[in-house]
Amino acid sequence: MVGRTVSHYRILKLLGRGGMGTVYQAEDTRLGRQVALKFLPADLASDRHALDRFQREARAASALNHPHICTIHDIDEAAGEPFIAMELLEGQTLKEHIQGRPLPAPEVVELALQLADALEAAHAKGIIHRDIKPANVFVTARGSAKLLDFGLAKVAADARAAAEAPTVPAEWMTGAGVALGTVGYMSPEQVRGEGLDGRTDLFSFGVVLYEMVTGRAPFQGATAGAVLGAILHMAPAAPLRLNPELPAALERIVNRLLEKDRALRYQSAADLVVDLQRLKRERESGREAAPGLAEPARTPSLAVLPFANLSADKENEYFGDGLAEDIIDALAHVPGLRVMARTSAFAFRGRDVDVREIGTRLNVEHVLEGSVRRSGNRIRVTAQLVMAGDGYPLWSQRFDREMTDVFAIQDEISQAIVEKLRVRLVADRPLVKRHTENVEAYNLYLKARYQLFRFTPEGLAKSKEYYEQAIALDPDYALAWQGLAGFYTMLGTSGVMPPKAAIAQADRAARRALQLDDQLAEAHAMMGALRAGEFDWTGAELEFNRALEIDPRSEDVLIWYDFYYLDPMKRLDEAIAAYLKAVEMDPLSAILQSRLGYNYLLKREWDRAITQCHAALEIDPQSWTHILLGSCSFHMGKHDEAVRAIETLAQLTGRSSFALGNLGWAYAQTGRTGEALQLLEELRERAHTQYVPSWSFAVIRLGLGEMDGAFDWFEKAVDEHEPLMLHCHVHPNYDPLHTHPRYPALLRKMNLEP
Repeated sequence: MVGRTVSHYRILKLLGRGGMGTVYQAEDTRLGRQVALKFLPADLASDRHALDRFQREARAASALNHPHICTIHDIDEAAGEPFIAMELLEGQTLKEHIQGRPLPAPEVVELALQLADALEAAHAKGIIHRDIKPANVFVTARGSAKLLDFGLAKVAADARAAAEAPTVPAEWMTGAGVALGTVGYMSPEQVRGEGLDGRTDLFSFGVVLYEMVTGRAPFQGATAGAVLGAILHMAPAAPLRLNPELPAALERIVNRLLEKDRALRYQSAADLVVDLQRLKRERESGREAAPGLAEPARTPSLAVLPFANLSADKENEYFGDGLAEDIIDALAHVPGLRVMARTSAFAFRGRDVDVREIGTRLNVEHVLEGSVRRSGNRIRVTAQLVMAGDGYPLWSQRFDREMTDVFAIQDEISQAIVEKLRVRLVADRPLVKRHTENVEAYNLYLKARYQLFRFTPEGLAKSKEYYEQAIALDPDYALAWQGLAGFYTMLGTSGVMPPKAAIAQADRAARRALQLDDQLAEAHAMMGALRAGEFDWTGAELEFNRALEIDPRSEDVLIWYDFYYLDPMKRLDEAIAAYLKAVEMDPLSAILQSRLGYNYLLKREWDRAITQCHAALEIDPQSWTHILLGSCSFHMGKHDEAVRAIETLAQLTGRSSFALGNLGWAYAQTGRTGEALQLLEELRERAHTQYVPSWSFAVIRLGLGEMDGAFDWFEKAVDEHEPLMLHCHVHPNYDPLHTHPRYPALLRKMNLEP
């Protein structure tokens, strides 16, 4: 190509290659000036989509005459070699300029002002860039910023048309290679496939600005799905923690640009320009930042890691977990302190992960880590509070005590943290509430919780045994009664135990817990679930409201409330909003990610549901999320993927009755009738020796199209109070039921309306 003359341009040298073009330096022989020629690659010249993008870039940029937007001189599509003639720039892209290091604050402010001004000009013309990233910003040799590549721009005639502009093509979300090129710079509304306006460029610009001030991307992950999940649900590490030299006012600008709710973001590039100009003026004058940009008091944040077990008996791991859990529970109720939830904090158990990485992953400023060693009736607890940004210890202490002092140790650690983080307490009282004075009962309670969280048949059996032993030692131990109620509720919900029997046992235990302590939020939530299981919706609402009043931040309360009340009442938007907030506090919780995806499934928002499935499965590949992934895939027409996902679930659960019911439905729906009938027979045989939910038979009949048979089994499932029936009027898998004459009566049996 070098040495050729194309049209009236003589090509001088190659400047660079990219996925959407090859750029050469050339001489305009008519005007005697140096230009850059961007050629569409030969293999894309006949690609309509690529050519449209190429033309869009030329039209959009040529409509703008701005000193910080690369000028387009000409476009030529002759001779099958489409090219754009543009302003020749000397320097490097912003991506090359950053090179993984923070830029000086004055340079950041200057470049940001130039780019914000360019965006303001583009938006004023109804042009949304939609692909703001460091590779599309050029920094000239004189330090001036130039915005490049309007190939994904949307030109709208007015603001309304711009708001309705379609988002990035679907292949950018799922295609191999392409997605990873830009996915980290998408706005939440782009990821969700919503209509876009200029605020989507401002979010992407916030990502770029974050990189400029910290030297790293705010949203990271091993796969495109992980990055998308981070954009939607995770707050990036505080810029000031990564770059202590950063002006607080500039951090505030970055944070406002990165607001996930675009209503809270800058509403226009013009507003952003005003704040940047004010910041520049204040810094140049040496005065403090203007009041409008004053840094608000930051809420101290903390993650409490499970205490490492240094005892000779490796089975004592449960004790370190329990110690950390009680400290989390105590500190979570301290106003003015943000404490990471258990699931995310415990995700680093047994992993050699640097405390700085933990702080970044969880977006916390402090980490509490420690160890526990037990020998007979003596314990040694070591605790250390660390600055996550640099690993610097703020406080550490060793406690050599008798086991009877375990509650005092927990309270001393909690009080020390509050003191070091300068959090004001609302009352002068112990932070750790003592639910029993019997240390052995407490020890058994910790064992029971540890086994329950394993979610295995062996673990469930041991959990029940430990709860009952704890109650035998202290019949007034409210937490042990609450734990036993949760155990029975879980068995009834998962199809391991007949729901009627589970409800009776759980009701007895939950009532006893509340008699002993009416302030147990989870016990009220379980009572709400039990009332819903009996189709008493008024009673359920009262109990759930009481639980939320006591502890509005409890994840356990949210999960019960959602499954047993919000979803049956079709209050899906409320559930989604609650989960989005919960995920911010516990981003590594697979169950929260999965429950959020389930609610998107109920709303028939398949793409969002799939995104959440992948986020959950990256955290826990062996979770029940596979069934959710299977349903989403089926409704998106990906039948083979649906079957594979549900087969995976069946394998992971040891062919549980619940999983086989779903698998039989999937086989029947995809024409594999013989295999569906084989599963029906397997369930019939199993029912001779163990409990098999009627629901499992019903859904296979539904998949086979045997509607009367399906209704017979669904009615039995309602009579047996099987929890999954509470969603039959909202879950898309049950849609074929809705037009059947027996459907209204089925809902009325549950006090639900069609």
